[in-house]
Amino acid sequence: MTDGRALRPARPTIRIDGQENASLSGGLLELRVDETADGLYACEASFGNWGPRDGATGFLYFDRRALEFGKALEIRLGTESIFRGLVTALEGRFPEGDAPRVSVLAEDRLQELRMTRRTRTFADVSDADVFQAIASDHGLRPDVDISGPTHKVLAQLDQSDLAFLRERARAIDAELWVDDRTLKACARQARNEGTVRLGYGNALRELTVAGDLAHQRTSVKVGGWDVSAKQALEHEATESVVSGELKNGVSGASILSSALGDRKESVAHTVPLTLPEAQARAESLFRRRARRFVSGRGVAETTSALRVGAYVTLEGLGPLFNGAFYVSWVRHLFDGSHGLRTEFGVERPGLGSA
Repeated sequence: MTDGRALRPARPTIRIDGQENASLSGGLLELRVDETADGLYACEASFGNWGPRDGATGFLYFDRRALEFGKALEIRLGTESIFRGLVTALEGRFPEGDAPRVSVLAEDRLQELRMTRRTRTFADVSDADVFQAIASDHGLRPDVDISGPTHKVLAQLDQSDLAFLRERARAIDAELWVDDRTLKACARQARNEGTVRLGYGNALRELTVAGDLAHQRTSVKVGGWDVSAKQALEHEATESVVSGELKNGVSGASILSSALGDRKESVAHTVPLTLPEAQARAESLFRRRARRFVSGRGVAETTSALRVGAYVTLEGLGPLFNGAFYVSWVRHLFDGSHGLRTEFGVERPGLGSA
């Protein structure tokens, strides 16, 4: 467990192709690192680009020796990495009344999947088979721990490999990301990125959190057609599929039923071909809605442990909102005015007892 009050570096350090670059680290003006549960982490870093060089004064980084397309960029906080990816864009900035800047945009290795678009089909495969095959297509090591039905056919229709994998991950309640050259996928319950404790007024600078019934449902039903049996099929998911995640909280479905009555949803556009496919889709759709019942966004002191897939224990918020939340997105920020800080999003399916 990481205590959110632990000492932290004052500013990030920059590594290019595995080597720390002191000039870039010292010249860093602004930084933004975005992580989401959909994968494809992105970074934008801006540096001062004017100063003494080779006995003269001029642009520091336009020779493309330090900053170059395709180079490996890593952002570190002390010894911990908060971003690793490849440079995909260089941007010159020439503000009025200030020195020129150069900005680097980088993405992790899922950018290769984003830039590869295909139309193809997979026959008699599980989703794990598809993840492993696409990882192999891109020279990535698969680390896949997902379960689900075997599909008679899966079609990738004019989609990028990344969009297709994201679609499949959502269908089976899995999350997708890459760690250096390893493509990872697992169910949310199996993803374990550690725990961070944040207290309001200490490491937790600010937070807005709400329990919202607007998108909650008491059940989700998915219907389809079994071609071989020539009969309709359906599966209805209820709050039982998130009961293990409530941790003594009260689910949105339960509160919705008591406060406003049953609100059931039927989904017809997914067209599963087998009952296990219908069950997987219905349960995934219900979980995704249920987990957003209590959601919030906040600002905290920066720590590398605050990342997507971690759980954050929030304290000092009162009985409704104290406790553990899943971190669904993270944005690490740095600039000269406010220093390091981290914006983040959290969610959970249960409201605490008053």
